[in-house]
Amino acid sequence: MNDLWSAIFDFSDYGELISLLRNSIFAGAVLGIAGGLIGVFVMQRDMAFAVHGISELSFAGASAGLLLGLGVVQGAIVGSLVAAALIGLLGTRARDRNSIIAVLMPFGLGIGILCLALFPGRSANKFGLLTGQIVAVDDPRLNSLLIICAIVVVGLAVVWRPLVFASLDADVAIARGVPARWLSLAFMILLGLTIAVSVQIVGALLVLSILVTPAAAALRLTASPVWVPVLSVVFATVSLVGGILLALGASVPISPYVTTISFLIYLVARVISWQRHRTRRGRIASMTEVVTA
Repeated sequence: MNDLWSAIFDFSDYGELISLLRNSIFAGAVLGIAGGLIGVFVMQRDMAFAVHGISELSFAGASAGLLLGLGVVQGAIVGSLVAAALIGLLGTRARDRNSIIAVLMPFGLGIGILCLALFPGRSANKFGLLTGQIVAVDDPRLNSLLIICAIVVVGLAVVWRPLVFASLDADVAIARGVPARWLSLAFMILLGLTIAVSVQIVGALLVLSILVTPAAAALRLTASPVWVPVLSVVFATVSLVGGILLALGASVPISPYVTTISFLIYLVARVISWQRHRTRRGRIASMTEVVTA
């Protein structure tokens, strides 16, 4: 039992590990900002399934880049952008979009597994693409992540208001002259870029914990157009940085820590939402009794 506990939580030489993995901690904080912001639109546009589909193609691209020696980051970006463009251009309706995603997911996973099976390198590199790897964030990858996240944040800032309009009521937005189709394509490209960098830290299988769960928790607590993105960013950053800090000395991948923190945040938000709803119903019942008395 002690061996199991030490494999999950080991804080010996913790200070030295933090200094060695500063890139990973900084990358987690930056990714939390980009992921938290774009996650709001993922929830508004009901595209949680699309996140998983794009992550599978990103995994395939990263695996191909690893096998061919072209670079994991470059391969992940190409895979994500191809998937995002296909979903954005062909999946204008929800039924079409879900069908396209369902076709892309097994294809991407199969290609990725094939590339990893052919890769002659260390098994840790293979496993890290699926479940995350905090030691993989060196200076070049950190610079790439910073540039991509900056592009995502700036891009979201430019299209934020019309994208919110198109996400909440696409028909009215189109009637008002909002280019909803092009906004959808632009959003999918930004989403693809975010997923490409997320896969390198939390892995392809669990990217939903960064791009969906924090925003879902924020929407449970408030409907404010200001506080939802703020809370989503806070929850995503806490999940990533907290997961990295817990995983520093452990012998297991980072993803279980990130997903557990993210899930606990959502669970607490759900309980608070339920308690508010229960209190509100009690007040309404009390007011009804007073009126009818």
